[in-house]
Amino acid sequence: MITVVGTGTGAPPDESLLAGAELVVGGRRHLDAVRLPGTAERVVLGPLAPALDVIAAYVGEERRVVVLASGDPGFFGIVRALAERFGPDLLDVRPGVSSVAAAFARIGLPWDDAVVVSAHGRDLRTAVNVCRARPKTAVLTGPGAGPAELGAALARTSGDRVLVVASALGEAGRERVETVTPAEAAARNWGPAVSVVLCLDRARALGAVRTVAGAADAPAGWAPAEDAFAHRDSMITKFEVRALALARLGPRLGDLVWDVGAGSGSVAVECARLGAAVVAVEKTADGAGRVRANAAAHGVDVTVVHGAAPGALAGLADDPDAVFVGGGGRELPTIVKACARRARRTVVVALAALDRVPDARRALTAAGLDCDGVLLQSSRLAPLPGDVTRLAATNPVFLLWGTRPEGAAPATACTDRRSCSVTGRTEGVAQ
Repeated sequence: MITVVGTGTGAPPDESLLAGAELVVGGRRHLDAVRLPGTAERVVLGPLAPALDVIAAYVGEERRVVVLASGDPGFFGIVRALAERFGPDLLDVRPGVSSVAAAFARIGLPWDDAVVVSAHGRDLRTAVNVCRARPKTAVLTGPGAGPAELGAALARTSGDRVLVVASALGEAGRERVETVTPAEAAARNWGPAVSVVLCLDRARALGAVRTVAGAADAPAGWAPAEDAFAHRDSMITKFEVRALALARLGPRLGDLVWDVGAGSGSVAVECARLGAAVVAVEKTADGAGRVRANAAAHGVDVTVVHGAAPGALAGLADDPDAVFVGGGGRELPTIVKACARRARRTVVVALAALDRVPDARRALTAAGLDCDGVLLQSSRLAPLPGDVTRLAATNPVFLLWGTRPEGAAPATACTDRRSCSVTGRTEGVAQ
């Protein structure tokens, strides 16, 4: 057996677990904290592959191996790599208290409704987008993806969040748990002792009683009728169009979606309900207010930017995974071009005017996207006197979508944010 010992966030592990070990593998601080059997070989974990090869040699000779790991090694830990290489039946796992559990315990909050995301050796943008979309998130940090980088990203659009930075958890005399704003986190050098960062919306940090742990339950359905949103003079994306647009956008937890020309914000709200972080760009003040009101009514976070595209898009520092363009007028080709240059995955465009379809399609293909589309025409059941029913036609709408080929990178419109003109004004987060 390979004994995997989670050191937790408290005292060193029971040294009796190391008795008879011929190979002990772990981080330098874990190895220094215990007395190893006199004849045991010691391997300091660095790159994982060489350590696994050494373990394999000992396992092949049926010699006892102990692996020391932080916290709970089955929670974003080494158990996955060991199980993949040697099979779970060969592992004897002794879990410790994870840093996430310890951090929430320090601040007196339950964490069955928290979303946990790892930025250790991974792209920080996923963690940032989860923090924007969810009121209670734990981020496992790493080099280049610590509290400062997380705070700098969140300060741009989610300044209402607070960050709880837990460092050296369980280490007597060194443990620190500090609550700061994203801007304060961005301005500090936190060093290498950070265990985990919690990102919280204080107003919703306690959360409701849950049956299923983790991310919020998926919505029972999508594309609800127009009367589920406040709107002006029927200026709202109809639910038939919204349903196909959502299918093509594919919003999910960890994504960033832009809703450009948001109007009532129905698409923005639906993307947020499906887990994405969302920025809604709307040129009219009353429209921006309606987006915030609709987001609040549906209990989701949407960052509202009051400004006219394409100019307002230059102030958005983070490139989106997907973009919905629902307005634009004569500026539509320019707007679509700007969105298509920055979208990582797809751009969906809704148009009522036939004349604008060719230009929008050219803008998508010119940015290297594979373009497709459909004309949506639907008729809804409508009652007539005498207990009979007729079909009432809705206005036809063209829906175009451009998808970036797999492996292709977006041609980001502004590579140096300091030189970008900011013509849009961030109005704040609707909750």
